[in-house]
Amino acid sequence: MANPTAIIAEDEPILRAQLQAKLAKLWPELEVIASVEDGAAALEALEDRAPDFMFLDIRMPEMTGVEVARHVGGRAHVVFVTAYDQYAIQAFETGAVDYLLKPYSDERLAVAVERLKKKLSSPPPDLQAIVTQLATRLRGPGAERLQWIKASFGQSLRLIPVAEVLFLQSDEKYTRVVTADAEALIKTPIRELLDGLDPEVFWQIHRSTVVNANAIAGVTRDFRGQAHVKVKGKDESLTVSRIYSHLFKQM
Repeated sequence: MANPTAIIAEDEPILRAQLQAKLAKLWPELEVIASVEDGAAALEALEDRAPDFMFLDIRMPEMTGVEVARHVGGRAHVVFVTAYDQYAIQAFETGAVDYLLKPYSDERLAVAVERLKKKLSSPPPDLQAIVTQLATRLRGPGAERLQWIKASFGQSLRLIPVAEVLFLQSDEKYTRVVTADAEALIKTPIRELLDGLDPEVFWQIHRSTVVNANAIAGVTRDFRGQAHVKVKGKDESLTVSRIYSHLFKQM
């Protein structure tokens, strides 16, 4: 029987190395097949290596551990590592995932390891419900979904209803907001917009692209297997990054 495998995603190098060293001591059979510093790299490793477990820091740049878990689905058991307990811990009480609250002791990590060993014989749960709950908590009490996007058209300011947005695409300076009959450039980065968008409707398909799922007309693949999303009423297609390709496996 093959040894169990794990991926560690933690943006602090010292904490990442400490966790790996402690796991090696507590669970020598566990093979850490990737130790990465951000969420995108964690998803790349997930696609390449198919681990049994993922240790995900919640607060990482570019893509949080919560966002990574949304794409893990039921492909690995997840342990969240967090210093923020005020919104998070209640979401973990279902037992679908474990968590380590920084700074965690060797004893607490040992407890998590024993729980993980018991989970080896069972398939990972689909984390969609718990991740949605956790994302809501992490936005903070009273936080609401984004309803409008403010954009300038010439000398006038327009409020674009979020429901009308077909997709969002960003570069280093601006985010392009595209609707059926217009488009605008705003200075708000996609990462900031994502915090207020409904993840059930707005799917991130690339580091710089978010598409309204209701606006997807179809998905094609090129000769390399790269997926491209066709948007209703638009000629252009949107490239799907490999780490998000699992969203379209059934298409």
